[in-house]
Amino acid sequence: MLKGPGKYISRSLYRQAKVSIKMGLLEHGSTCQRVFSTGKGLRNVNNGSPGTKKPLNRLQLGDEINEPEPIRTSFFQFSRWKATLAVLLLGSGSYTYFSRRRRLLETEKEADANRAYGSVALGGPFNLIDFNGQPFTEKDLKGKFSILYFGFSHCPDICPEELDKLTYWISELDDKDNIKIQPLFVSCDPARDTPEVLKEYLGDFHPAIVGLTGTYDEVKSVCKKYKVYFSTPRDVKPNQDYLVDHSIFFYLIDPEGQFIDALGRNYDEKSGLEKIREQIEAYVPKEERERRSKKWYSFIFK
Repeated sequence: MLKGPGKYISRSLYRQAKVSIKMGLLEHGSTCQRVFSTGKGLRNVNNGSPGTKKPLNRLQLGDEINEPEPIRTSFFQFSRWKATLAVLLLGSGSYTYFSRRRRLLETEKEADANRAYGSVALGGPFNLIDFNGQPFTEKDLKGKFSILYFGFSHCPDICPEELDKLTYWISELDDKDNIKIQPLFVSCDPARDTPEVLKEYLGDFHPAIVGLTGTYDEVKSVCKKYKVYFSTPRDVKPNQDYLVDHSIFFYLIDPEGQFIDALGRNYDEKSGLEKIREQIEAYVPKEERERRSKKWYSFIFK
């Protein structure tokens, strides 16, 4: 044990050492606190290991909290909108397509029924001459669509009105659909409607209309085969005044020379044109009809 002055020196050194130790502990504690109160210090303590969460209760004032960005939903909302619109457009287009196909199928069935009916009741062989004096028979109906109208050149009102309608149909089909159809005007008045008279009369209408005439018996025969009412007297004098009555129908003939539809006065320019277009679009050649009739799905077309 020390005595004298050395004793006091030792005590002084001991106190200084004790104070130094305390100060060192305080400084070390402040360093630890700073480490846990900053993100940088926290990453250093954890050696930069990922996934370490920052304690929110130890954040100092002024530190920024990095919140996650909200999920953007505008893209998904726009995608849903586009998908809905696409479904609606697809549904509308499908409905329009299948509705038209169904209508064409019904028109085709109607034409087939008319062919079956017309083969025994409407149409048949005939012999006439056109307004150029050339022979014209039922064979000239094949290879193209034809439309027949029965009338006479001295008709005061109905025939001109119907021929104006026919002119409109021919022009529309030719100009807008590029469809060539053979229009024929069959006279029910052979005594007055000579080829020259017919040519002059039809000059006021569409130039594609061909006038047909013949002898009394030839004209009466073709009228009978197409079920056209014919009341023209047989023996008339050139200047004799008489009445001619006839049916008012347009007869649509397919490229096989067979009757497929009739258009009465209830059809105006627009509806008649649409009817003719439907029949032409729905037309199926005979070879194709026969081929389909042998298939297992032939019941669809019956």
